[in-house]
Parts: sequence; C-alpha cells; structure tokens
Amino acid sequence: MNVTSWVWIATLVALVAVLAVDLLIIGRRPHEPTMRESGTWVALYVLLALLFGVGVWIFAGGAYAGEFYTGWLTEYSLSVDNLFVFVIIMARFAVPRQFQQKVLLVGIVLALLMRGAFIAAGSALIAQFSWVFYLFGAFLVYTAVALVRQGETDEQDFQENVLIRWTRRALPVTSAFESGRLTVVTPAGKRLFTPMLIVMVALGTTDLLFALDSIPAIFGITKAPYLVFTANVFALMGLRQLYFLLGGLLERLVYLNLGLAAVLGFIGVKLFLEALHTNTLPFINGGDGVHWAPEIPIWLSLLVIVATLGVATLASVAKSTRDRKRELSDARS
Repeated sequence: MNVTSWVWIATLVALVAVLAVDLLIIGRRPHEPTMRESGTWVALYVLLALLFGVGVWIFAGGAYAGEFYTGWLTEYSLSVDNLFVFVIIMARFAVPRQFQQKVLLVGIVLALLMRGAFIAAGSALIAQFSWVFYLFGAFLVYTAVALVRQGETDEQDFQENVLIRWTRRALPVTSAFESGRLTVVTPAGKRLFTPMLIVMVALGTTDLLFALDSIPAIFGITKAPYLVFTANVFALMGLRQLYFLLGGLLERLVYLNLGLAAVLGFIGVKLFLEALHTNTLPFINGGDGVHWAPEIPIWLSLLVIVATLGVATLASVAKSTRDRKRELSDARS
C-alpha cells in the first residue's frame, strides 16, 4: 500500500485536531462524564473508524479496507483489556473520579507516541528481515498461553515497576491530588509534584507493555504501516470514554482474557504460516519458502476474530447473570 507524504500529513493533522478538542474539553472542566456523554463520544469514534475504513475501500480497495477493519477490531479488543489494568491503577492510587479523565488522556497520548515508535521499528525490521515474523508469532502464542493461565484480574496483580518506584524516591511528591495539577507550590515557595505524575507514569509504562502484544498482533493482519498506525490510533482514541461507559461492566467480562488469548493464538499461527511462505532461514526448507503451507485470507481472520470475541462476551454476560442470580437467591434464603 503506497501512501504519499501529504496523506500521512493530512491524517496526522486530523488526528491531532481531534485529540486537541478532547484535551480542551477536559482542560476547561475536569469532571466525571455521564453515561450519555461517554456513549456519544464512543459512538463518534467508532463512526469515524468505520468511515475511515470506507475511505480506505474507495481509494485503496476492499482488501486494504478489510485489513484495516480487522486490525482495528483486534486492537480495540486488546484496548478493552487495557481498561482492566486502568481500573486497578486508578483504585490503587485512589484517583478522584473528576481527575481520571485527565490522567487517562495523558496516558493514551503517551501510548500513541510509544506505539508510533514501535510501528516504525517493526516496519523497518520486517522490511529487512522477514524471519522476524517467526519471533512475532512465537511471542503472540506465548502471550496467549499467559492470558489463559492468568485467570481473573484483581487489584493484587498490579505491581509497581522500577520506574514508578524511582519516581517516588527521586521526586518530592505530595500526598494529595490537590486540584488535579501535576505540580503545586507550597507557601514556602517550594514546588512539589502531585500523585498525578505517579499515576501517569504507571499508565504510560503499562501501555508500553501492552504495545508489546498489540504491535505484533496488528502486523499479523497487515504489513502496511499506515493501516497499522491508524488502526492503533482509532482503537485508543475512544478508550477514555469507554472506560467511563463500561464502568462496572468490566468485571462482568470474565471470559475476555480467554477470547483475547484465542485471538492472539490465531494471529500467532497466521504469522508462522506467513513466515513459512517468505522463509529465508537456511535451516528451514533449505532457505526456500514453504509454499504448501496454507494461507489464511483476511476475510477469514475477520470472521474468526468477530466470532471469538462475540462468544467470549456472550459467555461472560451469561455467567455473570447466573452468578448474580445465585447471589440474590443465597441472600434471600
């Protein structure tokens, strides 16, 4: 997929403009958004992603549009998994609800910057070394197995990393969030950081870990850097509003990890098969491509991902409903 420089520039300008509007809304009035406000923003971002896919279809063809939609859906589902960790971090640091929007937006901007760097590095690696798909595939299969073993997420799962602990020790930090600012000045004239900085570091480093999963996954669907980047951006842009929209519903998605594990495992196998087709490693088939290996078309990938996530969601809701009814029945008896 050949994308001209002006298309890249126009896309980046448009995306930055949307983020700027989002930032201005939060900066003008920090608050906890209502369900209606969150739902409107999420619907808007989903609509923008769908329209962008239509634009890709018109200007680049249905194949690339299918790759964008499949990649966006995969990244969106992985982003929902991020929300579990976001909830844990917010609870761990006791972030007031009215300041959580600001923290989330900064965390998402950091994630966009880091994923942009990862995408550039991944594209360069793939262009030079096709065997990197073997590594991507192995990593995704490993991640899938880890998700299956992980089970349900709880607050004890979050451990402060080295950077967070260093920030706590090296910087003077207040105990209160004050007015949601990053720094405050004491009556004696000393400038101190607020816990907002620690929370942003926690979100940023956590997003970096999630990027290690999501970037290989999206490259398993499309090798076009433009589609990889835009799919990631559209998946992340509505994450803040989705956090407030889903709220307590996140805890009901008990089988989401299993669904994501199946998706990542499927994409990992797909990467292995593609690596076999373009094989250059001398100890595999004498350095020639293994052309008898089956190819997985993009429409089948989209179908498998939608079906897997749909089954995981329905099964989660059914189990949560049964558990809630059982709890009510036990309480009455």
